Amino acid sequence: MPIPADVTGDEIDKDVRQELMSLPKTLAEDVARNLVMVAKLIDEDPEQAYAYSRIALRLASRVAAVREAAGFAAYATQKYAEALAEFRAARRMTGSVELWPVMADCERGLGRPERAMAMAGEPEVQKLDKAGQVEMRLVAAGARRDMGQLDAAIVTLQSPELASNSIQPWTARLRYAYADALLEAGREDEAREWFAKALEADKDGSTDASDRLAEMDGVEFVDAAMEDEDEDTDADDDAEELDAEDGDQR
Repeated sequence: MPIPADVTGDEIDKDVRQELMSLPKTLAEDVARNLVMVAKLIDEDPEQAYAYSRIALRLASRVAAVREAAGFAAYATQKYAEALAEFRAARRMTGSVELWPVMADCERGLGRPERAMAMAGEPEVQKLDKAGQVEMRLVAAGARRDMGQLDAAIVTLQSPELASNSIQPWTARLRYAYADALLEAGREDEAREWFAKALEADKDGSTDASDRLAEMDGVEFVDAAMEDEDEDTDADDDAEELDAEDGDQR
């Protein structure tokens, strides 16, 4: 697959670059450039990112960073079994617990929420940093909802991190998940309050809290493109009517 000439591979994280130093120089550069493309495309075009990750994997399957990138690309395209296999491989190579929450979420994606719940109770969770522990809590709450245990999901999300006024990278998503669970439970006033709190913390637009709030307030969004299309259709109809009238007069 073609890679833009301005992508050199130097853009990758220094830790990943260090891992690639075990490869011959030209090969390392090729792998690095493919990994850069994965990172650039994974949000806007996950299928393309996945394709680049497969190339990197073919070139350097024994590099943990490559297995991890392939895992995230597979995860982004909902290929959960494949993602889980890559994450497990990366974990075996590094011994790190960092991928534990996303591995548990893959179990959810595979329709096995009970396995995700079991993982939430494993000792690995205690080894996660704060962000990882919050992520695990989000996955566990999602698993509870998958299993129809809505009240338990709400309780799972009630934590010091949720109660804190401090804004952290995970705050918006945690508040949003809590609001969403409350809304499903029919607790609309509380849900509205927490969607508002999620919006307050959401500096980079990682949630659609503003849309959910507007929806709860009865605001309807009109698609501008559809509106233009309707206007064009009305104009065409008017023109046809005028033509018909002219024809009748003649």
